Amino acid sequence: MTFSTLSGASAASPTPDTRLDLLNTWLRPHADRYGLELASLAPASSDASFRRYFRLAASGEHGASLIAVDAPPPEKCREFAQVAQLLAQAGVHVPRVLEVDLDAGFMLVTDLGTQSYLRALTGAQGEEGSTVPRTLMRDALDALIRWQLASQADVLPPFDEAFLRREMELMPEWFIGRHLDQAVDDTTRGVLDRTFALLVASARAQPQVFMLRDFMPRNLMIATPNPGVLDFQDAVYGPITYDVASLLRDAFLSWDEEFELDCFVYYWERAKKAGLPVDPDFGEFFRQLEWMGLQRHIKVLGLFCRINYRDGKPHYMADLPRFIGYARKVAERYRPLAPFAKLLDQLEGRAIDVGYTF
Repeated sequence: MTFSTLSGASAASPTPDTRLDLLNTWLRPHADRYGLELASLAPASSDASFRRYFRLAASGEHGASLIAVDAPPPEKCREFAQVAQLLAQAGVHVPRVLEVDLDAGFMLVTDLGTQSYLRALTGAQGEEGSTVPRTLMRDALDALIRWQLASQADVLPPFDEAFLRREMELMPEWFIGRHLDQAVDDTTRGVLDRTFALLVASARAQPQVFMLRDFMPRNLMIATPNPGVLDFQDAVYGPITYDVASLLRDAFLSWDEEFELDCFVYYWERAKKAGLPVDPDFGEFFRQLEWMGLQRHIKVLGLFCRINYRDGKPHYMADLPRFIGYARKVAERYRPLAPFAKLLDQLEGRAIDVGYTF
């Protein structure tokens, strides 16, 4: 697998090869305690940030392999360790942080294995009558409910109005302006402003809970207990529907509406029974969830373009059509969002005209 470069870091930052040398040096004093075989260090996975993950063989009590994390500052080692502890206390299966150097940006954590939800679900989608998607998604939603039940105010950063708007502004800057090379004129800006205001008001009116932000099949592992949860260092305190929307309306998988509704109803009923403050009317809960998902989809349209043009990682661009589809489906369903649906049509036409694949 390929790993990110440090092209977004300062000129004084070490190169990736130097970071790998430093990681090996940092691991050496821990080798005896954890039975590490340093020569086995090999890439484990990649993501959209500057973090890198390496797997190495181990013979200690924590398993046959461990994960070494290279997270050069300002990547979030401190937040990873904090949220890992919160999740574990909530009864969610996450990597255990064995060693951490916050200043250097290195961690040694337990290994949740190699079988991701994404791989299992992608395979199951082609198997008629498979019960795998239903089982895995219900396990994930049960884990999410445990996490939300542990919520406390003033522990994690708030997913507040400024945060919500900052995310959505990625779309006009990077998708419309950079990717489509189109000026954001007054008419477009007006549609965006009115749409953003509606989505912010809906999100802020919801009950606020612990929120993972990237709760999706790519970050969930088949594990015992199931699922193992990864990539949670960006957790915040925000709207209760966000992670449910993130799980089912994902960058890499799409589901038919019948399956989505089955999962949404399962979550809503289980959350109510557990005492979480979901809206007692499923119709209103579903609207909240869809509008929350639209906020995320708007962000992702800009984010994937930024990752491509700023960070030199083009592979996320292939999923832009999926998010255009998600966004259009929601915008067309609700009258207040109709102007945004029309704007999406215009933008998609522009994308075709300039030769981009959608």
